[in-house]
Amino acid sequence: MTIKVVVDSTFDIPESLRAENDITVIPLYINVGERGYLDGVELSRQEFYEQLPYYPSQPTTAAPGIEMFREVYEQLAQDGATHILSMHISITLSATVDVARIAAQQTSVVPVTVLDSQQLGMGAGFLALTAAQAARGGRSMPEILALLEDQVARTHTYAALDTLEYLRRSGRMSAAVAGLGRLLRIIPLLRMHKGKPTAERTRTRERAFKKVVSQFYELAPVEKVALVHSNAPEKAAALKAAIADALLPDQEVLVVPLTPVLGTNIGPGVVGFTCVVQKS
Repeated sequence: MTIKVVVDSTFDIPESLRAENDITVIPLYINVGERGYLDGVELSRQEFYEQLPYYPSQPTTAAPGIEMFREVYEQLAQDGATHILSMHISITLSATVDVARIAAQQTSVVPVTVLDSQQLGMGAGFLALTAAQAARGGRSMPEILALLEDQVARTHTYAALDTLEYLRRSGRMSAAVAGLGRLLRIIPLLRMHKGKPTAERTRTRERAFKKVVSQFYELAPVEKVALVHSNAPEKAAALKAAIADALLPDQEVLVVPLTPVLGTNIGPGVVGFTCVVQKS
């Protein structure tokens, strides 16, 4: 059996790891005005974040159509796939997984299993890497799904926003609340675990950064870790230094810029982490 893994572009897997593990990426759309861009194909992350404060209207995002998913599945079948695992951003954040499910039902040339990752960014990315490596190792689909179920429960994403402005622009927060937040210097902290996005708040960026650090120490030790940021590499470097004592000796730490699909709603200046907690 040849199992191939398909993900969407919110998974944020670095290109070298994606290629090494033969993971296929279906890009989402980023709509700026009347023009749509394929995430990571027609619009780079650096270009997006540099232009974001100057766009005349708030960018929006959209999943690709059913046909794009079907074409990818059918091409992989032609290339030798005997089963496809199509993994996508949490349903609580996007309808992408529903589009994939419809496409899977309409695909007859190869069986397609669609999975809600219950995560985003590298939280989902680590799951995809686990699946691809297990498939290469000869694991069956039920075995792979069991591995992923276990890892989902141990995967946490936590990040501090720099501003409420982009949540307001996206319509996910009222102008009145955003204005009060600016007045009180409220910094939101976002968490994702097992498909449930939650939020808390603190005052000042310094306190928010310290909260991110303390949260990592509470979760440590971890098997895998990625530091995430939206056009804020200096913040990611500071976070790496701040959590150094909680890392295992010689532990690899990925530093990953967030996809514009997520940046559209949370804006630049975000810093945080995704980790997979060690088994107890």
